[in-house]
Formats: sequence, structure tokens, C-alpha cells
Amino acid sequence: MSLHLELGSMVEAAFGRDLDAPPEQKQDALVVRLKNGVTLYVRYAAVDAYSLRWVDGDAESGIDTAPLHPSLATFPNHFHDANGHIVADPVTHPDALPQDNLQKLIRALLDDPMLGVRKLA
Repeated sequence: MSLHLELGSMVEAAFGRDLDAPPEQKQDALVVRLKNGVTLYVRYAAVDAYSLRWVDGDAESGIDTAPLHPSLATFPNHFHDANGHIVADPVTHPDALPQDNLQKLIRALLDDPMLGVRKLA
């Protein structure tokens, strides 16, 4: 998908000094490795349909737009935290440009890979 190519170029230009390696293009994803140890998997099916998943050590989290949780204030987008809870998305919005959502998420992950959630032991 050409959007992934565009997003990879944007990430490299905007966050080059924060990257552990250049963004990697996969068949269906963009992989972004941050110097703080976070690996982010970016998948856009359309500008308003996305899955943004990341790993920090053994903690996995993600944001997506699968319309499965209508009771959340941010429906259809939602956040899967590292504790397995599904809550309102604190970062992205399906009406925003993919570049804007991805920049906001990367900035947030550079500040706090858990997005304020403490992993339960």
C-alpha cells in the first residue's frame, strides 16, 4: 500500500534521531523501531481503518478501529492496554490524517510506551 511508503518517509524525516533503524516496509505493514525499545507495527487498510500495535519488552498494546466496542466514547477506535483491557483511545482519531495519528502516537510512545498504564504483575 503506497500509504505505508508515505508514512515510512514521514516517520524517517520527523523522527530520524529517535529511530533504532529506518522504518521497514513489510507486505502489509510498516515496522518502526524506536531507540527506547518500542517496536511499532502500523497497518492501514484505509485512512480511517487502522491497526497500530506495539511491543515494549514483554508488554503488548495497540489501537485499532475495528467497530467492536460501541460503548466506548471513542468508538470505533479503541486502545488495548498491556493488561488486556479495552478502553477509549487516548491518542488517535479516525477522522485525522494517518500522518497526524502516527506522529501523535510516536510522540506519545517516546514519552511513555505504556501510555500511562502500569502493567499488572
